[in-house]
Amino acid sequence: MMTFVLTNVTLLVILIATAIAISRMRALYEATMLGALFSLVTASLFVLLDAVDVAFTEAAVGVGISTVLLLGVLALTRSREAVTPRRRHLPALIAVLLAGGALGYASQDLPAFGAADSPVFSHPITGTYLHQSQEDIGIPNTVTAVLASYRGLDTLGELVVVFTAGLAVLSLVGPPARPEETMPRADFHLADYRIIRIISGILMPFILLFALYVLFHGEYGPGGGFQAGVIFAAGFVLYGLVFGLDKAQRVVPRVALRILVSLGPLVFIGLGLATMLLGGQFLDFDVLDPNHPEEGQHLGILLVETAIGFTVAAVMTTVFFSFASRGVSR
Repeated sequence: MMTFVLTNVTLLVILIATAIAISRMRALYEATMLGALFSLVTASLFVLLDAVDVAFTEAAVGVGISTVLLLGVLALTRSREAVTPRRRHLPALIAVLLAGGALGYASQDLPAFGAADSPVFSHPITGTYLHQSQEDIGIPNTVTAVLASYRGLDTLGELVVVFTAGLAVLSLVGPPARPEETMPRADFHLADYRIIRIISGILMPFILLFALYVLFHGEYGPGGGFQAGVIFAAGFVLYGLVFGLDKAQRVVPRVALRILVSLGPLVFIGLGLATMLLGGQFLDFDVLDPNHPEEGQHLGILLVETAIGFTVAAVMTTVFFSFASRGVSR
């Protein structure tokens, strides 16, 4: 128990120190890398709390793709933050203190850490999710059963948010340029370095294979469509960074990205309508195989997770291509 507490306290101290360093830093590239460190430590905390699915998402999104996109944004602007006038320090400090005080006051109503009488343990819905889901759905990973089946409508909403966010970004920065229109970004390419080129070429198949594993193994362990989509996108981003944006866009054409961006919501909604036409409720996967409801659940969840993975990967890749194909500000 002491080791567990000591580990949590150590990670908390690192988070606080990192947050203070970021707030006082003017160099935006260094702040971005410290932000990636903050996400990595946060993912470690989630692992200690047995929230492995959340840790997986934090590591893939916070440490991986978000850091790359932020670096792409910084390539289009200056690398140092403008000096904030002192007259603006006091209002910002007051806002931070008020928000922190409100959160601290609200946390007093939370149950003690690990308390046996916590609602998460005593509420009847917990038993339904942990035990009845094995009979209704037959999936070992309760998180996947909840998100893709019991609360499939919520997951559809999250996917629509990802889809809408991607469209919003594209409406601001514009669609990716064609390979022949891509502006030269530097006098050298990472592919010119033999070690980077060879190592990246070796890693690419394993990255994509791991993404497939995460996608199809989400019913049995941590993972699923969202995490797999980010890993797919990370592989394409790595290919674009090393071998050039023009080659990456030939591997993943713009037409394919446009189709995949909208594939997830269309499949998700279409599957829900299909279950209604078959006599069930919206996203009731039991009716996909009335004689074997568990098989219907497996089929529905697999289709949903696959569509989610394609859309997330396409949105992330398209956003990266859009930023990377723009000229560098000087």
